[in-house]
Formats: sequence, C-alpha cells, structure tokens
Amino acid sequence: MFVLDCSVTMAWLFEDERTEFSERVLDKLQKEKAIVPSLWLLEVMNVLLVAEKRKQCTVAQSIRFLETLKSLPIEIDEGIETSQCESLLLIGRAYDLSSYDTVYLDLALRLGHPLATLDAHLRKASKSAGITVLN
Repeated sequence: MFVLDCSVTMAWLFEDERTEFSERVLDKLQKEKAIVPSLWLLEVMNVLLVAEKRKQCTVAQSIRFLETLKSLPIEIDEGIETSQCESLLLIGRAYDLSSYDTVYLDLALRLGHPLATLDAHLRKASKSAGITVLN
C-alpha cells in the first residue's frame, strides 16, 4: 500500500501533465492499493471544476475520470479529527508545508507507507521525515 496525492492523480487526466512516473504509479495500482486522505476528494473535485471553467476538460471527461477513479483500488482515510490538529501543525511547521501537503505527509508517517507525489516540496519534506518517496 502507498499514499497517493492529488498531483499524481490529476496527471492521469491531463496529457500535458502526464509523466513516466505518474504512469508507473497508475500501473502500480494493478497490484497494490493506495490510500488517500479525505482531503484528496475535495482537491480532485476542485481541479476538475477549475479545468472545466478553463475549458481544459469537458463535463463528460470529468465524469469519466471520476468513474475511473472509483474503479481503482484507492482507499479513503477517515477525516481529520480535532485531536490531530496540534500534531498536524507541528508537522507543517517542521517541514514548511501547506496544510494540504501536511495531511499527505501525516498519513504516510502514521501508516508507515511510501508516498507518491509529483510535488517537489512535498517530496523533499517526506524524504527529510524518513518517508520513502516513490520514484
């Protein structure tokens, strides 16, 4: 199992954002399960809404993409609890991350799973935290 972030996920939709790495991660889902924080759903929806507004994809493409995501072995971690906020803030401060990136790093730290991301800053922070970052 590995933690999947939104940057890799959305690269599957947009041809100009696809990389060998994002394709390898998609292939990896044929054999392994990914886990994402509940925030991932909101991030995916936001990217789709913005892309539709900018005419980068159609409503039909968004719907097909969501159907594809539903068919993949992606588990959604339960939401963040208030009791976690202090530790999340500590992680965010320690690695100079946004709250969004902090949630992905926290999930990888809590579960001890590697992280799949295209975000250079999150990759660096994860490596500093001792998390394996998929290449």
